[in-house]
Amino acid sequence: MNARTALLRQELARRPLLCDGATGTQLQLLGLAPGACGELWAVDHPERLQQVHQAYLSAGADLLTTNTFGGTAGVLGPHGAGGRVRELNAAAARLARRIAGERAWVLGDVGPFGGMLEPLGESLPDDVAAAFREQITALLEGGADAILVETMSDPAEAVLAVAAAKACGAALVFVTFTFQQSPRGYRTMLGTSAAEALAAVLAAGADVVGANCGTALSLADYERLTAELVAAAHGHPVIVQPNAGSPKLVDGKICYDESAAQFAEAAPRFLAAGARIVGGCCGSTPAHIAAMAKLVRG
Repeated sequence: MNARTALLRQELARRPLLCDGATGTQLQLLGLAPGACGELWAVDHPERLQQVHQAYLSAGADLLTTNTFGGTAGVLGPHGAGGRVRELNAAAARLARRIAGERAWVLGDVGPFGGMLEPLGESLPDDVAAAFREQITALLEGGADAILVETMSDPAEAVLAVAAAKACGAALVFVTFTFQQSPRGYRTMLGTSAAEALAAVLAAGADVVGANCGTALSLADYERLTAELVAAAHGHPVIVQPNAGSPKLVDGKICYDESAAQFAEAAPRFLAAGARIVGGCCGSTPAHIAAMAKLVRG
């Protein structure tokens, strides 16, 4: 474990930390076309990506997330970039590291691999594990302090990603699942409960666990979900990153209706429920994070 990662562990034990917010929606405001490959901006438009990281750092974020959510070969492939995994992930990590400096830590972002594992799909576990290792190796090479495996629905996929991160030498691995309402309470798309999902990744070696990007979940839902996550985490730190409301199409544009003030009001409730890291996901902005920072630091 390097000195920066060791310090991150210490700070996490000492005080609540603030993560950044959405990257994709911020890049769209800077010109990224819907459906285009944002990961390419690490080399095509690095100055715009740095602008997003800088905005979140200035807002008070302790943790900056690399722009690599779709950074595996399977997700990059349809954009003609399947052979550029190392280049794009390392470049994105270096950009975030440059902005973070000594003021923040960098989370190397790993999203779903873009398919379904057998028997629900056709992807073999060994192939998926290799894809995760390829991406994570590059993120660590570029300077990521920890790995964030996020927006997971299938615990088996998340376990493969955690194992890959550990095999690559990541000293800290965060894992977040995406939950939705169901007749049986909060569940992933595959019907997995918070307790089941967290048990799987904790057994695989995850260090920090939680939720992000809940489908149609309100901030009040996230407060209740946080309590479930904390109970299931068995003392491990919990991270909570809600969307800024459910996306709505207004005049041809996707909008999110939960304000920075609403996020700020929710942050102390998440902390009171036991979360150690709070931040935002889709639709959240530097203004949302700045509003949260005042109360998280307070």
